[in-house]
Amino acid sequence: MNKGYEDVLSSISSSNPTPGGGSVSALILSHAHSLATMVARLTSGRDKWSDGQGIAEEIISKSEESIETSLRLAKEDALAFDSVMNSYRLPKDTDELKETRKEAIFDSTINAASVPLEIMHEASNLLNDIVNLAKYGNLNALTDLLGSAELAYSSSKIASLNVRINLDSIKSGDQKEDLKTQVRELTLLTWERYEIINKIIMERLQWK
Repeated sequence: MNKGYEDVLSSISSSNPTPGGGSVSALILSHAHSLATMVARLTSGRDKWSDGQGIAEEIISKSEESIETSLRLAKEDALAFDSVMNSYRLPKDTDELKETRKEAIFDSTINAASVPLEIMHEASNLLNDIVNLAKYGNLNALTDLLGSAELAYSSSKIASLNVRINLDSIKSGDQKEDLKTQVRELTLLTWERYEIINKIIMERLQWK
């Protein structure tokens, strides 16, 4: 169970700035996908939960790719931040070098903001799938499914912080404003989907 975990946690807790919050948000998302897939497998092929077969099979069919995407994004986030740091280390002895450095900082920072934004998109997509599984999935595994939703929402929230802090370091422009708009829209969308899931599961469990 703990194989590999200790190395990951050791890397995160080191004094190195990467992997940091963005990578952690992607790792959290991989756990959200894994839990949702477990619930989907506990629903699939069971007559009692026949209404949930379609969404269960859909989640199962793309689970491997979804988890791999999350892990890829965890690596990309760390690499993106390293690229930003490397850009700041570029020489600035001449006007030409200063301009090259300035462009490198801007491009790498936009990329560093784009990776956690992709994490937000992935989290939102998972929450959309969970909405339907919450309606028709195995009743006995609904707390696990709500746990998956909690993780997906948390992943998106942490990722949004990383988008915003990167955008704070660059001047206004079309790319910055577009990313800021996407963050606002995804923040609202993920919250709405999480709230729907929570309401559905609370009602099915008859919890008040």
